[in-house]
Parts: sequence; structure tokens; C-alpha cells
Amino acid sequence: MDSSDVNADRPLSRDDPATTHTPPRVPAQRSMPAAESGGAGTAEPAPAPADERFYKSGKLEPLPIRPLPKAPPSIHILGPTVFLVALGVGMGESYMWPRLVLIFGPEIRWLFLIGVSLQAVVMLEMSRYAMATGESIFFGAARVFKPLMWFFFVTAMLVYIWPGHLSAGASAFERVTGIPWQGSAIAGMLLVGVVFTLAKVVYNLLENVLSICIGVLVVGTAVVAAMVGSFADLSSTITGMFAFGYMPEEAMSPAWFPVIVGAIAFAGPSGMQQMWYTLHLRDKGAGMGAHIPRIRGLRHSDEQESMPTRGFMFDTSDPEEMSKWRGWRKWVTFDAFVLFWGITMLVTISFTVLAQASARIDPGVTAVIRDGERDAALDAMAASFSAAGSPILGTVFFCFIALIGLNATLGLFDSFSRGQADMTYFFVPGAKRFSISKLYAFFLWGLIAFGIGILLFGPADGPAAILDVLAFLSTFAMGSYCVVLLLVNNLRLPKPIRPGIVSNLVIGFAAVFYLGMLFYSLFAYGVVVS
Repeated sequence: MDSSDVNADRPLSRDDPATTHTPPRVPAQRSMPAAESGGAGTAEPAPAPADERFYKSGKLEPLPIRPLPKAPPSIHILGPTVFLVALGVGMGESYMWPRLVLIFGPEIRWLFLIGVSLQAVVMLEMSRYAMATGESIFFGAARVFKPLMWFFFVTAMLVYIWPGHLSAGASAFERVTGIPWQGSAIAGMLLVGVVFTLAKVVYNLLENVLSICIGVLVVGTAVVAAMVGSFADLSSTITGMFAFGYMPEEAMSPAWFPVIVGAIAFAGPSGMQQMWYTLHLRDKGAGMGAHIPRIRGLRHSDEQESMPTRGFMFDTSDPEEMSKWRGWRKWVTFDAFVLFWGITMLVTISFTVLAQASARIDPGVTAVIRDGERDAALDAMAASFSAAGSPILGTVFFCFIALIGLNATLGLFDSFSRGQADMTYFFVPGAKRFSISKLYAFFLWGLIAFGIGILLFGPADGPAAILDVLAFLSTFAMGSYCVVLLLVNNLRLPKPIRPGIVSNLVIGFAAVFYLGMLFYSLFAYGVVVS
């Protein structure tokens, strides 16, 4: 790689005819563009200043210098992290880790602590490039080496088209209502598609809906855990997170080590979900994302503002701009460690307390979970909750599982469509004939059509052999995106805003951690994550 590709902010000798300049969109006090406030048509880009300056980043189009918006207060409630929480608080937190606790004891949770803490740092580093440029991490990967981006494009197509989360949630909903799970799953997918199609700005709608769902889930699970659990359950759940190095002999067996690898990967959002977070930051208007138009629902796609052909950069030699940058870093750090890490940890603690309480009330539930019967285990846990309080608690438990499935479906459908549309728009020849909102709708409804076909004519989660490969790719993607993060942030950002040695060491450790465990499982046991 030519080191001359990485330069400090400096003028280039050529003009940039494709430059656009949209008024900054600050999350705390956003000014509506003309099309959003009632004007018709597409907003016209402002002409580029005569003294336009650029930041050269790789061999792709350079980034025009624009002002960095002022950061909102660092302490806040809503933010792009709600997408990671919705995607992260899934069957890993509600089933996989409680199951491991029942098999190996609460001391096994030290691995969960490492997994979710690594993801919080990954979240911070994913945000670095996105907020500095307004580009997704996929665009950043293309600036390093285009095949890196296409690897993630293909991986997303292989991993995230299967309606697994929705099927699990619909199955729990069937237990509550008696409605066949295939019917409710199909209805749920169609509802998601219609809602996203009618939305004026998809991000705004989804942030509000997911915030309500996550709030209900966090408060609800905590209340139920307090009703059926004991202080001893809570104490062992928390202290178990600090039993570093605990690894019983059975945990290293071919039957359980791949499960543990998968559970660590699913401690928080797994696979490419952290990468999609960079697109949610952009639509939130975080950092230089304020200069990029937001994705609209298909019904309002004709109102889509002109999309620039690349992102932007701020003047890192200006002390005032760097002060604003530090404000944005404080904002996203609060997101990572208070909202993402804290909420994910709280929900997992609640479900682990619930699992321990169910084992105390009905010791047979441990044997059921040891056999790997997910549905039977969920039934046994719900029955135990009913025995601990009242029959309604069993119903409430299944409602929580259904809500988790809905959260994951909303987040995954949006994120997958958003990511594929972003890569298609910027890097597929001829794709710019369509607005990015129309490409988003194309991938969204394609995903829905495939999911309905699988639910009606094939196994809901895909053939077992394919699932093994998909699980491998999901965990492999996590190790891979850590490597990409190191390359993008250290090679494609100006020196003043590159990550420090500690951040680089943590991300490097995460890459070795994910890939090392994955390949050890593959070569030592001949199996991938479960």
C-alpha cells in the first residue's frame, strides 16, 4: 500500500465537480431541509467554494473540507446505540448465556464480560471513521482495498437473509395466542415492510419504536427477575463475571466449546451489526454525517435530497474544530459504555437470575437445557416463572421472547437493507440512477420475499449444513471487521484523530480473540460455532 495515500488536510490541484454542500444537521437542534419541511422536489446542492480544500484518502475520490457541527450534550437518552441494543439483546442474552450458567455455573460469565466489553470498544472505533467522514465503514474499507468491502457485501447476503430471529419470536407468540408461528412471522415481516415503506424518514421512526420496545424489555425483565429471583441469584450472577480464567473441563469438549465461542460472539450485537451502526450514526447526523441526506421510505423517495458521491472531512488543524471533535467523542463514549454496555448487561443479568430461579424451582430444567432443546428449555423456564409467582408470569416471559424477536427483526431488516443499499449506490456501476431510498426499498422487500418463501416452503432457519457455514461466517466477520477497523482508522484518517495505542491494542486483541477461538474450534473439533 502506498503510504503517500495518507496525507494531512491539504488543497489538491484539481477541482471536484461532484462536491455538494448541505446545511449541517445537528441532532440536538436539527434544521429541516426544504424537502422535509414541505418543499417539493430534491434539494439543490450548494456550489463549492472557490478555495475548496480536500483531504486525500486512498485512491478514491478525496473528501472536501467542511465544518464539523457542534456536538450535543454527552449525557442523553436516545441515540444510534438503540439499534445495537435492539440487535444485541437477542437469543444470546436471553437464552445462550443463561443456558451456559445452568450448565457450568455463573462463573462462566467472565467470558460474557470480556465479549460485551470488547464490543463496546469496537463500537467506539466504528464511530470514529463514520463521524469523521460521514461515510460508512464499508466505504472506509473500500478506500483501503475494495475487495474487503465486497467480502462484507457477500457475507451479509449469506448470513442475514434467514428469518431466524423472527421465527423464534413468533414461536413464543404462538404459545401466548395460539396463532401458528408461520402466520404471525409472515404478518410481522409484511408489517415491517409496509411501515418502513410509508415512513418519511426511516431512522426517526425506527429509533422511536425501538426505544419504546427496549424500555419495556429492560424494565419488564428486571421486575420479573425481582419477583422470582433471590438475592443469592443476583449475587452469584454478578460475582461470576469476575471469575477470570474459570473454564471447567467439560467446557473444552467438542459438544460445548463451539457453543461457548458462539455465545461470546453473541455477547451483544454479532456479525456485521457493528458495521451497520456506522450508517445509523450517519442518519442521526452524528459528526460529519450531518452533511449527508437521510434515507426515506419508498413512498417519500422522490423527496430524497441529492446524495454526495463521497463523504467529507473537517479541518483537523483547527483547534476549534478539534474541540468540537472531542465533544462528539464524549457523546459516543456515553453511548458505548452507559447505554450500550449498561443496558445489555442489565438485561442479561435479569435473564440469568430468571434462569437460576427456574432451576431452583424445577431442577429438571437444567437437564432439558443440557440436551440443547431450546423450545423445551423456554417452556420449562416459563413454567418455573408461573410456579414462582402466578400463571401470568409464564405468559409475560413468552411476551418478552416475542418482543426480542420483534426488536431484532426491525433492526436487522433495516440494517441489512441500509448496508446493502449503501455499498450498491456508491460502488455498483449505474446504481446512482436510483436514489439510495429506492435501493433500500429493493433490498428490504427482497429480504421479506425470501423470508416468506423460506417460511412457506423450506426450513425456517435454513438447512443445518448451511447454518454451520453461516455461523462460521458471522463470527469470522467479527474478527475480520476488527482487522478492517485497524486499517481504516490508522491509514485513512488524519493523524490528529487516529486511535491511540490502547484502542489499537484492544481491537487487535479482539481480532485475535474472535478468529483464534473460531479456528481453534474448527481445527481442534472439526466444528464451527453453534
